[in-house]
Amino acid sequence: MKFLRNLLAAIIGTLIAFGIMFFMFVIFVSLVNTEESVSVKKNSVLELQMKYPINDYTGNNEGDPFDILFDKSQGLDQILHAIKVAKEDDNIKGISINNNYITAGISTTQAIRKALLDFKESGKFIYAFGDYYFQKDYYLASVADSIFLNPVGAMDFKGLSAEVLYFKDLQDKTGVKMEVIRHGKYKSAVEPFLSNEMSEDNRTQIKALMSSIWNSIVSEISIDRSITMEDINIIADTLGGRKPEYAKASGLLDDIVYFDEYENRLKKALGISKEDKLNSISLEYYTKISRKKKLRNGKDKIAIIFAQGNILYGEGGPNVIGQGIMNKAIIKARDDKSVKAIVLRVNSPGGSALVSDIIWREIEMAKEKKPVVVSMGDVAASGGYYISAGANKIFAEPTTITGSIGVFGTIPNISELAGNIGINAEQVGTNKNSVDYSLFEPMTDEFRGFVKEGIETTYQTFLSKVSEGRNITMAQADSLAQGRVWSGTEAKELGLVDELGGLEDAIEAAALLANVDSYSIKKYPRYKTSLERFMEDFGGASILNKEHLIREEMGVEFYEVYKEVKSAMEQKGIQARLPFTLTIK
Repeated sequence: MKFLRNLLAAIIGTLIAFGIMFFMFVIFVSLVNTEESVSVKKNSVLELQMKYPINDYTGNNEGDPFDILFDKSQGLDQILHAIKVAKEDDNIKGISINNNYITAGISTTQAIRKALLDFKESGKFIYAFGDYYFQKDYYLASVADSIFLNPVGAMDFKGLSAEVLYFKDLQDKTGVKMEVIRHGKYKSAVEPFLSNEMSEDNRTQIKALMSSIWNSIVSEISIDRSITMEDINIIADTLGGRKPEYAKASGLLDDIVYFDEYENRLKKALGISKEDKLNSISLEYYTKISRKKKLRNGKDKIAIIFAQGNILYGEGGPNVIGQGIMNKAIIKARDDKSVKAIVLRVNSPGGSALVSDIIWREIEMAKEKKPVVVSMGDVAASGGYYISAGANKIFAEPTTITGSIGVFGTIPNISELAGNIGINAEQVGTNKNSVDYSLFEPMTDEFRGFVKEGIETTYQTFLSKVSEGRNITMAQADSLAQGRVWSGTEAKELGLVDELGGLEDAIEAAALLANVDSYSIKKYPRYKTSLERFMEDFGGASILNKEHLIREEMGVEFYEVYKEVKSAMEQKGIQARLPFTLTIK
């Protein structure tokens, strides 16, 4: 009895201690996040420094004290809104693009660049400074009136490249393999698990994709820097930006200066002396101000539903598209009488074919009540295209990666490994097919046939959705499918998308289809707050950001391999996703 009494006292004491610590932690975090009211001084510069990864939408609660426990991110929607507000803000005289190492896709970068072009129409200036310019950073900076580089800095400007990891040797050496079943003509699908080298067909399509994206980038730089596209490609081929003096001589830069000298250039642009204080406000703080300023007003609403991340069965969240959270958002927007049209913002490489179809169906029902327009972000491929195909109108950025219309299945098998380490699995079943597949046994031809049948059926279903949504024949849809990946520019030429443009263009098209002139914006879905996630994972490693810890321990290169294998192992059911992870640099 004494032991039990002491044990109970220890448990209660521990719980009380945890409660006190939790309460004190809440107070501490709240104090840390307490900030003075942010205001913009007259004659200020907006400092566009994007410190965190950029998602289309964060759904962040501004007053959430637990936000610092999780990976920080910035919402593209918030960035674009802030730039628009700054355009009309009399206190903001210009923008400084300062030392960015932008963590975003090319289409996201392109969207920010377009917003900056619009900002310049106000007559205000944009300057850019970098200690080092990576290609995406320079692409964004090239919109500026003047570009500056540190005297001991450098530029990475050499054209785009892509890297695909292959795992056949790894499978052979470990005895852990992925059984791959795919549509017969779907040649490049899951190629990394079947070969050690890239096939010529795959190399050709990736080269075409990169060339299309690169041409879009070069054409925009050419316009704003007054350099011909031919000369820009010569600069890239000869690494003409590798030294500051080379970059300036080639026209990529306006001057080579240290940061204090750059600040003096900003002061001159503001019309103040070098001795005067430079008033600047960071994008992070300005976002807090711009949130309160609505650029659109009206009782009628256009709903924006953000679909970002892999498509997986379940509820979903900020980085996962699940049928739970997505369909709730679609139904809310569909049944809200004040919402006159829906814009579906898609940024996804795809995933579960089943979930894609469930979401597609909900969109079809929404279309019966109000127009649905799709805006594609960095990538809207395979399952990402599946959920887009039925929309009344589809917009994509020129650099969007889309298409990849095809399905496949990957099933892990460790029979060779099991044999090597002395594991033997025996199965017992009541019926002929009750034991269909075991991780520890080689896949039977009969089971492979059943899976292939499901894949062929799903592929035909996918084609029918594309055929119906794009008003083309099944044969035409099939000719555009086979897993081929297209840029937004190519997709427009082929009829897979209707227009080239960003989220704003899609919103305006939705309003036009709904025949509304004055409207406000309503965003979906609502994600769980950091506090809610904290409570769910109170005892878990997510508080310490386990992905970050793993990356730090393994190193970047091995971490990328780990992510690829982990992603493959997590795939359940028939997949409608990009057949490989394409890293464009």
